[in-house]
Amino acid sequence: MQIGAIHFLHPTWLLALPLALVLVFWLRRSTSDDAKWLRFVDPELLSLLRVGTSREGSSPWLLIGALWTLTVLALAGPAWTRLQMPGFRAQAAWVFVLDLSPSMSATDTSPSRVTRARYAAADLLSAARDARVGLVAFAGETHVVAPLTTDVATVRVLLSPLSPKIMPEQGDQLAPALQEAGRLLETEAAQHGQVVVLSDGFADPAESLRAAQELRQKGMTVHVIGVGTQAGAPEPDGKGGFVQDPNGRPRLTREQTDELQRVAMAGGGEFVTADAAQSLLPALRSDETQGRQERTVGTSADLAAWRNEGIWLLPPLLLLAGLLARRGWV
Repeated sequence: MQIGAIHFLHPTWLLALPLALVLVFWLRRSTSDDAKWLRFVDPELLSLLRVGTSREGSSPWLLIGALWTLTVLALAGPAWTRLQMPGFRAQAAWVFVLDLSPSMSATDTSPSRVTRARYAAADLLSAARDARVGLVAFAGETHVVAPLTTDVATVRVLLSPLSPKIMPEQGDQLAPALQEAGRLLETEAAQHGQVVVLSDGFADPAESLRAAQELRQKGMTVHVIGVGTQAGAPEPDGKGGFVQDPNGRPRLTREQTDELQRVAMAGGGEFVTADAAQSLLPALRSDETQGRQERTVGTSADLAAWRNEGIWLLPPLLLLAGLLARRGWV
């Protein structure tokens, strides 16, 4: 326990303090002017209705102001004692790498490849539990949509509007996205970091294999979820049409299964299709059961919290409330 400077946990309540004092002052002046009320109320009845001086000659307005002031201070949550509590941070960290290249708009997987990839990612996020999750999107460039966070609900919200249409540059470069995912995991000092790639293929196979191997050497694992079919579908050009081959016919885009499997193998992870995305859960959760004792010691930390001392204002509040209930005052 530590003693620090007095501050308020809910300072917004303090805005009611000057308003209350002004109201009390105005009521005191208005009730002291009986001439105005005598036009509407008989003098005998007015003496019974008026809040003013009691039979002993004391005034309740000072107590009313004090009662309001103590109430506002109690609601504002005064705090000056800091408590130390043990805490533990989850070691599990997942970074989702979503492909937003133009080919992900193909419709060989209903309703589209990118939509199916988002569904798969959302299913895995629902099972994240205490894991920290991050989200990276790539096409011609790589963009961090969400750094590692325990706020899984926010990551799900950020995932929903992602599509190839919002990417500023077309392309299909997976290697920079893998490197960015590795940087996120390194920044948070995450042990047993897991990278989940959702893609139909990429244009830089050699660089992607090398990036996956580097992540594996750093203790991270790269899993791949393949999206699309071998039959393929016309490749959207991002302008409402389709990419054409030299003969003027729509060019088909197919899932690059072999390249995706090689990246997963190089990263020490598993390759699954989008329909079987949940089969990755045992692998993603494997770090929750290994090295449990080491993880508990390594992640222990002292968390500080301020104790709300507003409860100590309750006794004087009750006392003032009792005084104001005296006959002739209210």
